[in-house]
Amino acid sequence: MFDIKSFYEAKDVKDAIAALEREPKAQIISGGTDVLIRVREGKDAWCALVSIHNIKELKGVKLLDDGNLWIGAGTSFSHITNDPLIQKHIPMLGEAVDMVGGPQIRNTGTIGGNICNGATSADSASTMWTLEAIAVLEGPSGERQVPVCEFYTGPGRTVRERCEVCKGFIIPKTSFEGWTGQYIKYGKRKAMEIATLGCAVRVKLSEDKKRIADVRLGYGVAGPTPLRCRKAEEHLKGCQITDKEAIEAFGKLALTEVNPRSSWRASKEFRLQLIEELSKRALYQAIKRGGGELDA
Repeated sequence: MFDIKSFYEAKDVKDAIAALEREPKAQIISGGTDVLIRVREGKDAWCALVSIHNIKELKGVKLLDDGNLWIGAGTSFSHITNDPLIQKHIPMLGEAVDMVGGPQIRNTGTIGGNICNGATSADSASTMWTLEAIAVLEGPSGERQVPVCEFYTGPGRTVRERCEVCKGFIIPKTSFEGWTGQYIKYGKRKAMEIATLGCAVRVKLSEDKKRIADVRLGYGVAGPTPLRCRKAEEHLKGCQITDKEAIEAFGKLALTEVNPRSSWRASKEFRLQLIEELSKRALYQAIKRGGGELDA
């Protein structure tokens, strides 16, 4: 039993925006895997809900005319994991969201909800940062685009205004053409677990597969919001894939750019250990996926 004031199913994005404007405290709901939990716990009891769950334009993955990828905000995790375009161009994202909750959650939860919830532990978040994804929002004042790296303002907070609808995400082709990646989630259990730490690494190798032409390193639960470690990235660019000293420094430099906290899931000290170690493990896997041959 959920204590809600009202429930309205929007016909399209503009209808949803109008409904949010009519009801001063209305909230958007799609899959409901986060919103309904807050309602049940009493945090958002007696709120008005505006459902965008059945708006077709918010669902699916497609390749745009300019070569960029479009992921609708209402696309479920299961759809993303199994979509042919995701499997071809950014399988890393499909693997990351396949670690969310259990099958029921993945069939219902959406990529838009995962990002707009603002949680640093979201399994899609660090990968979307390393993909340099762009969130597309529409509200009463029109449409705007916000890079995901500028989307989070604090724990559970984003730049999305209450009356704005997240329509989807653009993944630039420059962020997936020639790139490979690996996401590693650390948790106490292998399933149905919120991340103790999430680490995403993407690499672009030189033509001869001997050097790291470019690299991106992102984390979840390494700070109050997801983050990128740009100093560590700059250090590794141009290095040989077999340069163990450079790869060791990659992990250590990451430690200077994070700010994890202690919680009941793990201490700050343990998370720091994970931050350094997982960066190297994910990097090695990303290099292998890109065709790089590493020493045994």
